[in-house]
Amino acid sequence: MITSNKAMRSFAAGILAAMATTAFAQTPAATVGYVKTVTGQAWVTTIGQRVPAVPGTAIMIGSQLKTQPQSTLGVTFKDNTVMSFGPDTELTVDDYLYEPAQGQLKLGSSLAKGSLNYVSGVIAKLKPDAVTVKTPTGIIGVRGTQFVARVEEVK
Repeated sequence: MITSNKAMRSFAAGILAAMATTAFAQTPAATVGYVKTVTGQAWVTTIGQRVPAVPGTAIMIGSQLKTQPQSTLGVTFKDNTVMSFGPDTELTVDDYLYEPAQGQLKLGSSLAKGSLNYVSGVIAKLKPDAVTVKTPTGIIGVRGTQFVARVEEVK
């Protein structure tokens, strides 16, 4: 079989492009916050990898935060938003965008069950309608500086 240099270069370019796309797709998301406090057992699951929550554990878009019964977890986001979770809580960070100089601000999360104490950071202070917490029965829009929410597990 005889192959031209042009065909070989085209093939090699295709392989390199596929490798670059694959490497990009596996690049971890940017860190949007960190675990600050933990009592008992809590977990952070990001991109399918579950790790014990300890102070300093990175939180990213898509991270699921979960506390066990009789456990608590505290998280601080880059804009100084603070979320504290009570026992047996599950929350997912759906969206996070913090570029205040460009006016791009957003914090979206989903509270599946448990309790959440939320204290506003810069995002809610600059653009309150950019912060939402979804629950199984509705959406909480942040219009103040602090709120507490509790979601009972539906059985």
